[in-house]
Amino acid sequence: MRAVVQRVTRASVVVEGEVVGAIEEPGLLVLLGVTHDDTVEKAAALAAKIWTLRILRDERSCSDEGAPILAISQFTLYADTRKGRRPSWSAAAPGPVAEPLYDAFCAALEDLGAKVARGKFGAQMEVSLINDGPVTLTLET
Repeated sequence: MRAVVQRVTRASVVVEGEVVGAIEEPGLLVLLGVTHDDTVEKAAALAAKIWTLRILRDERSCSDEGAPILAISQFTLYADTRKGRRPSWSAAAPGPVAEPLYDAFCAALEDLGAKVARGKFGAQMEVSLINDGPVTLTLET
């Protein structure tokens, strides 16, 4: 499982002209990619890591601040661009595998106390954000 985590002052995701998820206060935007050998346990571990990661202002975490998280599925995080000019997506788990793990990741965050906004799995999404810092990290389990 791979995540790109951005500290944001606000962020939103739009599908077909409608806002489907948004956070309107400082928090994190998480782009989540799932690969073939990922598990519910890996999803929970990554959720716990992100929830307690001290990257908000004054070295605080979302758990310290009760800060919201916008989580968006992002299979392109597993692009292989080593050959040619066309990325291969073979390392990304297919939808029937990835979607339940994305849901498990979001549920694990909620179980920890996070307020989680979501994108729409598999949809063409328009993501808007204001990166604070900027702070952007890549995490992998």
